[in-house]
Amino acid sequence: MKKTFWDRTAKVYDRFMRKDHRAYKKMYVEIYPVVRHKNVLELATGTGLIAKHIVRSADRIEATDASPKMIEQARLGNDSAKLHFSVQDMFSLPYAPQSFDVVIVSNALHVVPHPEKALAEIRRVLKNDGVLIAPTFTHDGDSWRGKIKVFLMKLAGFPLVSKWFSEEYIAFLQSSGWTVRKSMVLKASFPLTYAECVKKTEEAS
Repeated sequence: MKKTFWDRTAKVYDRFMRKDHRAYKKMYVEIYPVVRHKNVLELATGTGLIAKHIVRSADRIEATDASPKMIEQARLGNDSAKLHFSVQDMFSLPYAPQSFDVVIVSNALHVVPHPEKALAEIRRVLKNDGVLIAPTFTHDGDSWRGKIKVFLMKLAGFPLVSKWFSEEYIAFLQSSGWTVRKSMVLKASFPLTYAECVKKTEEAS
């Protein structure tokens, strides 16, 4: 079986993400109160970086990823009974409708084809009064540094599918059936657009 980009980079992923630790620290401050005493699903967890940081606030976290190698890394050092890692496909989840209070999908919607289908599956497993947390790296404009970063990532095989500016990303979430109740752009290697969403009601749509 051919390894994906994520399988190949699983062992060095945490090292790569260290440069954005300040942005992630600010992001955790936003996430903690949302997941407190909640049943949480995280999609595209990677090495479990976010899940391991927020598990003390949540009641339970199911953290999933499509890459078996990422999940192998995520399971290392996990000593929390509240945190369970598994390999799952975000487009076809094994959970019943309205199973989770909060769903987190971080830095994933821009690297999958048909992200609107992933959002539809998230909508299915999220409770009607639940919250979607969807931080995503967005486009860095026309700066030469941004262009060089994207070029080097493409050379490395990074599977970038959607290249959104922050405003475009928020508009995409809204057009996919979500009300964005909070958003902010955090300074990172690429602008990290943090978005908290709830299901758009028929009256609001």
